Amino acid sequence: MSGSSSNTRRQSIEVIRDDQTTKKWCVALREDVFKRFLLFCNNNNTKIKINNVFGDGSLFSPFLFGKFFDPSDAFPLWEFDSDILLSNLRSLGQTTVDWFRTPHDQDYVLKAELPGIGVGKNSVQVVYNEKHKAVEVSGVWSQQQSITINKEWMSGNWWEYGYVRRLELPDDADSRKIEAYLTNDTLLEIKIPKKILDFEPNNNTIANDVMSTKKSDAV
Repeated sequence: MSGSSSNTRRQSIEVIRDDQTTKKWCVALREDVFKRFLLFCNNNNTKIKINNVFGDGSLFSPFLFGKFFDPSDAFPLWEFDSDILLSNLRSLGQTTVDWFRTPHDQDYVLKAELPGIGVGKNSVQVVYNEKHKAVEVSGVWSQQQSITINKEWMSGNWWEYGYVRRLELPDDADSRKIEAYLTNDTLLEIKIPKKILDFEPNNNTIANDVMSTKKSDAV
């Protein structure tokens, strides 16, 4: 999923935290609707492009986790082992997605290849949704459509214009420090640090310790 080190170009992506788009993903994608959409695309010579976006192994495929799941519904990714959940796809060499925790369990990391449709740094968005405690990865799958479609495409039949995967954050994730990177315009990496517990004693604790020490000395 990565190129040679000599040609690697890694860029930081802004993680949007104050998204004002209303009614995003309010239209649910059902399995029967998705199948009709695929049939329509096959009949209109966009089959290859659609397979790149929503096909087996893609982060944005409704069938990524073994059965149909609306990508706009937040999925608790880090509650599952990627080796188990993606075992069938990996055995066939079809997946371009991986997630894990870094050594010493400090960060949650997601890596995934973006659809091979000429997307780049300015075509993919990473948004942190405070209300739903979720990270949203989205973009437009047709460069031609991206010029003409309404900016509110996310509030309608979004799959006709773009793609999305919403991921529920773990309770111990530090949403303030989410980072996103794009390597060679194709490999997306999202890193979410865990919250650092503060064991620093406060003044009351110090005072109580001093009093306890004095009492012990007096005895």
